[in-house]
Amino acid sequence: MSAYTTTYKVDGVNSAHCKGVVTKALGEIEGVDAIDITIGTGLVTVHSTAALDDTVVEETIEDAGYDYRGRA
Repeated sequence: MSAYTTTYKVDGVNSAHCKGVVTKALGEIEGVDAIDITIGTGLVTVHSTAALDDTVVEETIEDAGYDYRGRA
């Protein structure tokens, strides 16, 4: 059960493929339960069992090839 919901702004998520790449990458972070991404808006909502470290989220998104813009 998710106790935390955090929304981030990510540039470059403009297709179903991009959504899949970001979803897979973020899903590997410990404690992440679910990820909702709205294609074209750059809004990525992460549901997790614990508060996430924004630095880990940033590095994960950047390593996947997308531009992390911070919390929305």
